[in-house]
Amino acid sequence: MAWPATAGEGVRPAATAVRGARSVSAAASLAGAAIVWIILLGPVITLLFHLSWGAAWQALRQPGALTPLVVSLESGGVTLAVLVVLGTPLGWLLARGRLPWPRVWEAGVLTSLLLPPLVIGLLLVFMVGPYTPIGHALGTLHLSATNTFLALVIAQVYESAPYYVLGAQAAIAAVDPRLEQQAALLGDPPARVARRVTLPLAAPGLAMALAVAWARAMGAFGAVIIVAYHPYGLPLQIWTQLQETGLPSALPFALVLLVIALPLPLAAYVWSARARGRRRG
Repeated sequence: MAWPATAGEGVRPAATAVRGARSVSAAASLAGAAIVWIILLGPVITLLFHLSWGAAWQALRQPGALTPLVVSLESGGVTLAVLVVLGTPLGWLLARGRLPWPRVWEAGVLTSLLLPPLVIGLLLVFMVGPYTPIGHALGTLHLSATNTFLALVIAQVYESAPYYVLGAQAAIAAVDPRLEQQAALLGDPPARVARRVTLPLAAPGLAMALAVAWARAMGAFGAVIIVAYHPYGLPLQIWTQLQETGLPSALPFALVLLVIALPLPLAAYVWSARARGRRRG
C-alpha cells in the first residue's frame, strides 16, 4: 500500500527545481555580462596585441615625438580649470533649482552635449573665427581663436563642458539640502555652507565628473581638427601619423593617449564607489 506524499515532500522537489532554474539563469546572465564586457574592452585588448613594444619605444624616442603629449597635458589642465571655475556654479544652480525656467537651461546643456563634434568645430569658426566680432575683439588683444593654443582650449572646453556640468549637477543634487539648511541655521553664510557642507559631500561625484571631462578633453578631435589644427595634441598626432605612415606608426601614440586619459577617471570611479559604500554603511 503506497502512502500519500506529505506536503513537505511535494514542496521539496519544486524548491529544488526553482533553485536550479535560478542557478541556470544566473550563470547565463554572468556569461552574457562577460561577453559584453570583453566586447567593450575589445579595442584596448586589440591594441595591446598589435602593438610592437620595441617599435613603440623607438617611435616615442624620436625628437619631438612627445611634444603633442605636452600640448595635450597643458591644454587639458587649462580646460579643467575653466570647467571648475565656470561649470561648478552652473551645476550648483541647476541642482538647487535657482535658475528661472530650469528645463530651458538643462536643454541648453544637453543640446551642447548632443551636437556632433564636427558641427561644434564648424560653428565655432563662425562664432570666434578671425572675421567675427569675437574674433576681432580677440585680435585687438593679439589673440586668435583659430590654430592657436587658445583655440585648442576653446575646442576642448566645448567638447567636455556638458559632461562636467551634468555630472556636477548630479553630484550636488545628491547632497541632502537639509544639511545645508541646518548649517545656515547655525549662522554659516552661504559661502561657508558650500565650503564646509556641500562641496565635501559632493566631492566624489565632482571628481568623477571632472575626470570624465578630462578624458573627453584629451580625446577631443572633431572640433579640434577644424579650429585648432595647430598646435598638435595627441589626437591630431595620431591622425597625422595614420595619414602619413599608416596604422602601425599611430599605435604608440594611441597608447600614450590611453595612459594619460584613463587613469584619472578610473581612480575617480573607485573613490566615488568607496564614498557611496561608506555612506550606505
